[in-house]
This record gives sequence, structure tokens and C-alpha cells, in this order.
Amino acid sequence: MRSVDEQLARVLTAAVRPAPVRVAISEAQGLLCAEEVVAEQALPGFDQAAVDGYAVRSVDVQAAADESTVLPVVGEIPVGSRQPRRLQPGQAVRVDTGAPLPTLADAVVPLDHTDEHPAKVTVRRPVPSAAFVRRTGEDVQTGDVAVRRGAPIGSAQVGLLAAVGRDKVLVHPRPRVSVISVGEELVDVDRTPGQGQVYDVNSYALAAAARDAGAEVTRVGIMSSDPRRLREVVEGRLLLSEIVVVAGGVGGAAGAEVRAALADLGELDVTRVAMQPGSVQGFGRLGPDEIPTFVLPSNPVSALVVFEVLVRPLIRAALGKPNPHRRTVTAELLSPITSTAGRRGFLRGQLLRDPKNGSYLVQPLGTSGSHLLASLAEANCLVVVDEEVTEIGAGEEVQVRFLSQRA
Repeated sequence: MRSVDEQLARVLTAAVRPAPVRVAISEAQGLLCAEEVVAEQALPGFDQAAVDGYAVRSVDVQAAADESTVLPVVGEIPVGSRQPRRLQPGQAVRVDTGAPLPTLADAVVPLDHTDEHPAKVTVRRPVPSAAFVRRTGEDVQTGDVAVRRGAPIGSAQVGLLAAVGRDKVLVHPRPRVSVISVGEELVDVDRTPGQGQVYDVNSYALAAAARDAGAEVTRVGIMSSDPRRLREVVEGRLLLSEIVVVAGGVGGAAGAEVRAALADLGELDVTRVAMQPGSVQGFGRLGPDEIPTFVLPSNPVSALVVFEVLVRPLIRAALGKPNPHRRTVTAELLSPITSTAGRRGFLRGQLLRDPKNGSYLVQPLGTSGSHLLASLAEANCLVVVDEEVTEIGAGEEVQVRFLSQRA
């Protein structure tokens, strides 16, 4: 039986990182930048008012420290104005927030420092040079790197790209993942199961898990375990994917058929991994491009746990994430748990915060039964139990792996 760490190492060495592509900035969110984005213009591109007020020369309002200063208002500059203006000594110009400053103005007096008179404004407080002004290049200078290669692109980075005039950016694209369910007993959710039939849970659940990990997903849906037809479908998906996931067909007669279907596409290693649930699983690099291909258990909980432990890190690695693993924390166990000797246990749990001191607490959910999907749906974490541990009592500390960031 292979250890989880050995299997994960095999998987991660197969990570295929798609070649960078140029996309619209609106499509870049969640991806890693693949270039140094150099600003071709300053940000802001001109001196502008930071508040509604009056553009002035700061030397003309210094006397306001002792007594009010009155200045003639010689015009108004709204936001978006493209008409250049020149301020003469001893004058003021009414400006809106974001409006360009007139030539010679080096400060803005906020409205609440004045009487707001439209013709002769009384300034009650002095302002120093550069007060309430956004200077040209204050945020980004021409030639500065606005977004660095390897930086995750979030909302702020998208905004900055737009601010420096970029409509497209080179990114590391999402790896393409194809998800296939195999089983004669499966029917899609728009049909009523007959005797001995069940709904196809895996293709929907695993496609959602792959999407959550950051992949571009194709849910192929239900396939017969007929070797010839299955081979055709998998061979086609290998040409269009960076990762292929086949759910079902690792054991019994169905497993033999799946292995026969994929045998001449490459080496598929079906083995036992020292984990619970999801011990029996398959992994190989198939097709001419040696695409990482997984064969997961037919049980939905087992399939999702194996996906979480092995497939998700591969997707994150293919995205270029420096740490492809979920966050883990230490938590106090609220109820006792048991685990199978010789296997790393991944038990469903609800991670909580202690209202007294903010430390983590974890409540195990349900039993260890691998068929209990409802408890996995309620879980926000997995309690990870080492291979040599079979029992852990309430109040003891355990390692917990996040399934969501809500805990």
C-alpha cells in the first residue's frame, strides 16, 4: 500500500502548466500574471484636486492663519474638463474632486475651509503646498512595474491594469479539466432512476470541485464502461485537457473494463493508497502528451476526498500557485474520533472559533462511513488523522484542513 505522500509526489511531478495566453483584463481575475506590466503613462496622469474646493497658490492663503483671506474666483473646472486654465497670483478657481488643476496652482482649499462664495471666496484656514492635491505620477510613474510577473490578479490588479490603460494582459490560463462518470447504474438528474439505478453525482460534484480549484471544466457526464466507446471518449478528452478525471471503475468488473479501455493510451497505475476513504484509486499519464489522468472511486464521498487530497493540488500547481495545498490549522477536538490503523484518515468536520480566545475548535460530523454525502456537504474542513493513530479523545489537538475559507 502506497503512502499518501508518495502518491501526492507522483501526482505533482506530472503537473502540466499551460502556455501563457493574452486575455481581456475582465477575464484575468483569479489567474497569475505572466508578464511584467510596465506603465506607459503616469498615474494620475495630471495634477488633480483631491477634494471639492478652490485651487490656489498656497502662498496666497498663508495669511489666513491670522485672519481670513479673500480671493476673487475667476472660474470653475469640472471633472473631465479638457480646457487648460492658468491661475494668476491672488486668484482662486473652483474645482471638483478629480478635476485638473490650473497652471500655477499648487494646493486646494477644501470647501469647509471657506464660505463657498461663487465670486469672492473667503478662506478661513491656510493650506501648505501640495495640500489636497493628487500629484502626477504619485501612484505610478511612467516606466514603473504596475503588476509583476507571478502576481495573482484580483480586483485591485484589474483596476490598476485599467488605470494604466491596459485592456489585455498575459496570464497563466486555467488548466482544462475533463470529468467523466462511468457506470451502467447511473442516470442523469433529469431522469427518474429505475430499479438498481442511481443519480450521477460524481460528474456534477467533481466538476464543481475542479471549478472551485480554479480550472476550466468540461463535464462530459455519464459514459458506459464499454471499453471501445470509453477509450474513444477519453482519447478525445486527452487532446483537449491538461487533466482528465474518470469517476468509477477502479474495482470489480467495471474496473477491469476501464483498465482495458485505457490500457493502450499509457500506463495507468491502479493501486491502494494508505488513506480512508478512497484507498483504491488510479493515476497515470495517458496519451501522446502524457496528460495526468485519475480514476477515482465510484462512491461520491470517496471520490471527493481523493480529489481534495490529490487532484486539487495538481490543479493549483498547474495554475502556477507556489503553494498548491489548502491551509491547515491545529484545533481542539470537541468529540472523540476513531480512524483505521495504517491509513491516513480524512474525517469530515465543522471548524469553529472559540468565542473566548479565538482558538480553533472542530466538531466531527456523522460517522466515518464513506457513503454519507450529507455530512460532507455540511463540513467546512477535514480532520486529518495520522496512519498510526486509531483513537483521539475529546479535548485533544488535531490537524484540520480547510475546505472553505468561511471558518
